[in-house]
Amino acid sequence: VQLVESGGGLVRPGEFLRLACAVSGANVGQSAMHWVRQAPGKGLEWVSTIWPYVSRSVMLDSVKGRFTISTDNAKNMLFLQMNYLNVEDTALYYCAKGSWDGNNWYGIGSWGQGAQVTVSA
Repeated sequence: VQLVESGGGLVRPGEFLRLACAVSGANVGQSAMHWVRQAPGKGLEWVSTIWPYVSRSVMLDSVKGRFTISTDNAKNMLFLQMNYLNVEDTALYYCAKGSWDGNNWYGIGSWGQGAQVTVSA
């Protein structure tokens, strides 16, 4: 499985960015997909998950109402639309795919290389 993020950059507070993750070796429409971020000097922080088949997603409380996770199954891509960014959103954002044990999705099985998002005035 290969995950390749794109769309990061330097923006000002209040601006928008859209991260994209191109997936190969797995079907994004049949997988639990995640966005995870790591701010400078801090540990990994889960941001969002989208579950296959049920059209359900969950978001970190601090990004609810600002970020939206979605997939394009035809293009096999994962997205994170980030609106009204603030300096606390500055981080390296990773696209990730969950692991499947035959009954449940759990943890992270595959990671992308990360896309840097920097929010600064």
